[in-house]
Amino acid sequence: MNHTTSAAAPHRSFPGVTAPTSADGPASRFSKASAAAVLVCWLLVVFDGYDLIVYGTVQSSLISETGWGLNKATAGTIGSMAFLGMMIGAIFAGRMADSWGRRRTILGCAVVFSIFTALCAFAPNAAVFGGLRLLAGIGLGGLVPSANALVAELVPTKWRSTIATLMMSGVPIGGSIAALVGIQLIPAFGWQAMFLVAVLALVIVVPLGLKYLPETLAPVRAAGSASAVKEPSGFSSLLRAPYLGVSILFALATIATLFAWYGLGTWLPNLMQLAGYNLGSALTFALALNLGAVAGSVITAWAGTRFGPVPTAIAAAAVAAVALVVLITGPSVTVVYLMLVLAGVGTHGTQCLIIAAVASHYPGHLRGTALGWALGTGRIGAVVAPQVGGLLLAAGLGVNSNFLAFAGAGAIAAVLLAAVGLKLKSKLSISPSSTGVSNV
Repeated sequence: MNHTTSAAAPHRSFPGVTAPTSADGPASRFSKASAAAVLVCWLLVVFDGYDLIVYGTVQSSLISETGWGLNKATAGTIGSMAFLGMMIGAIFAGRMADSWGRRRTILGCAVVFSIFTALCAFAPNAAVFGGLRLLAGIGLGGLVPSANALVAELVPTKWRSTIATLMMSGVPIGGSIAALVGIQLIPAFGWQAMFLVAVLALVIVVPLGLKYLPETLAPVRAAGSASAVKEPSGFSSLLRAPYLGVSILFALATIATLFAWYGLGTWLPNLMQLAGYNLGSALTFALALNLGAVAGSVITAWAGTRFGPVPTAIAAAAVAAVALVVLITGPSVTVVYLMLVLAGVGTHGTQCLIIAAVASHYPGHLRGTALGWALGTGRIGAVVAPQVGGLLLAAGLGVNSNFLAFAGAGAIAAVLLAAVGLKLKSKLSISPSSTGVSNV
């Protein structure tokens, strides 16, 4: 299927911003205005990562200090509410970004997650707190596919994979900030202060977005134009030829990757303590994993550009699987730290590369929808992983059962991505000529 770019209504202009000349972005240059817009999107992703991980930093305080009657099981359920909201947000915001425009969807999502995260500080009980986390999750989940869809249209095609991968470094950076900030804020001001930090995104980054983010896709396609060609869009387009197979494979690979990433992030401190390792506080574990994830964003950005996002994602997923299997062997503390860093590199790096591949291999009018589809369905893995880890431990299967489950998810992701690579190479209908991308 060949896609002819539709005529669109004139782009809106904003101070200091020039919209790209086509739906697939500028051909060769990366302007200062585009760089400013990309930076704003990255800052929003940092806050997205902070707001997502902040719950883990206050979980013990909620159990012991609030009087809400929480235990580990119910606290885990509340923790899953944000992931559930992210699933909803990712699916629908991607579609909204393609229909209503990237800019308004990005800023809308940022406002939603900032407000409802801040309101968590004033929750009177567990039910209200969980509801607010669900609503915040809708904004958190909607931001990433929308921001990546916008960035893919602002940067030259040769930089698209690299920038999409580096954009996702904001998630573990935000998580690391949450862990570090918690050391100072929680003892001094209580757990509530951690959620009030979200207001900074609302008062600082959102105004920057109003100034620097362009609207690269008109909310309504021009009707009646002689040059307009009606193109199928929406989820129905993803789930039929020529995109059906690759759309399903991307979704399944994302489910497996997020299962490993969020399962490891949720259970790692407890697993290592149960395994008998004296590695210090949970903050040390979180930092080791998140620093690996940050490094993974940079490493995979370079490798993805050189070798292609899909082949690099296969290698990254395999690295994560091997690293987690090594942990089962009972290595030295030094090797454990190294394997945790590699697990962060592999799991988060794989997810970054999947996003880069999706952004590269769908045409502009489907890009936001495709990103929302992959990330939205992928959140199933994020929702299920904490529950599976707990069930394995409750069944008396031990620490190694968790590591095997997460390693298995990494291996499955590698196999699914290998299938994606084979399918993209065999299908001329999803080709470099229609997407502007030259490598798989």
